[in-house]
Amino acid sequence: MNRYRGFTVLIVDDHAHNLFTLRSLIERHMDVAVLEADSGQAAIDITLSRSDIDLIILDVQMPGMDGFQTASLLKLRKRTRDIPIIFLTAAFKSEEFQQRGYAVGAVDYLLKPIDDHLLINKISTYFRLIEKERALNVVLEQRVAERTAELEKARQYLANIINYMGEALLVLSPKGEIKSVNPKALRMLGYQEQDLIGMSIGDVFEEEGDEQAGAFMGTWLEALIRTGALSKIEARFIARDGRRVPILFSRTAVKDAAGAITDIICIAKDMTGYVRADEVQPSPPEPDPSRQDPRQEL
Repeated sequence: MNRYRGFTVLIVDDHAHNLFTLRSLIERHMDVAVLEADSGQAAIDITLSRSDIDLIILDVQMPGMDGFQTASLLKLRKRTRDIPIIFLTAAFKSEEFQQRGYAVGAVDYLLKPIDDHLLINKISTYFRLIEKERALNVVLEQRVAERTAELEKARQYLANIINYMGEALLVLSPKGEIKSVNPKALRMLGYQEQDLIGMSIGDVFEEEGDEQAGAFMGTWLEALIRTGALSKIEARFIARDGRRVPILFSRTAVKDAAGAITDIICIAKDMTGYVRADEVQPSPPEPDPSRQDPRQEL
């Protein structure tokens, strides 16, 4: 038989004899901790000082604060509102009082004289429910911990990709303000992250044609709204020291469920050292041996 070691029950009655009888009955069948209170106020005080109470057995007829009032106060407090309460009474036996007991939050309403086996079975039932709830909470906590670990692993994986990628990554607001950058972008631009965040992309970027600068974000947004992405744009970063860094630029719009742009993802490849195809000088043609000057043979 499960004796529910580790559980704690609070018994409340203004008669010492009733407390003794109830304690003796519970301890005879269970290895639980039994706390006693001889009034409603004493019960309130104990619950405020203890966080390990699993069940309250509460007499209804008590001077001063009766059982109904005590239960009502217990259910008002976040710390005690979920503790099951079993009412015991020898006087308030009518259906009206039983309904009142359930209305203030009791899980059971038992009439005196108490059937020992019935009370022990009731206590055992609630302890079993508490055990199942705790076991379920442990499983849920394990699953939450596992899921949190998985999400953290995925977040770290993506962070590593972003941090070690060979291209600059900038995330912009729809207004063109820089929201986040990766280390490559910081190195190419020569800024500290805290200085770059909040700047306008137009402060660190220029396209090939000067005539495009004035309508920079307007042109972008119009194109992004139409296509969702712009790629392989030849442009330049403006570094902090004024250097122009040639880049190959791509921009992608991130949209919400309504289709509104929430972010603009920009990726820039450093083209320093690369030669554009239209700047490559053609090699001189190879001489044709068949048309060699005959005088060179002499």
